[in-house]
Amino acid sequence: MTTATATEGVKHELKVVKNATCTFCGCVCDDIELHADAVRIVETKRACILGEAWFKNHTAERLYPDALIDGREATVDEAVEAAAEFLHKANMPLIYGLSNTTCEAQREAVWLAELVGCVIDSHTSL
Repeated sequence: MTTATATEGVKHELKVVKNATCTFCGCVCDDIELHADAVRIVETKRACILGEAWFKNHTAERLYPDALIDGREATVDEAVEAAAEFLHKANMPLIYGLSNTTCEAQREAVWLAELVGCVIDSHTSL
């Protein structure tokens, strides 16, 4: 669904996404409505203050490379290899956070934790 808005005399087409899911705090609210232009989300409905800030501060812009290793740009394959080495050498690996990730990414993290014996903790333990 799209809607039109006017800002400073310029008409913008907005894409409306209904029933968006917010994974920021861990409550996984799934009844949020988002209005986005070509670059960013400009309006949220039914999101709490944390969810609204999270959605509005994310853009479609690519701000970072696909992967970093020790602060330097790397390929995804290099990053996966480095992560596998870290996990293999770890005494008690920890998967922490996940509140800013998609449900699909969380599912993969749980699978990985079960595979290699990781402990999982969320940011809510703070």
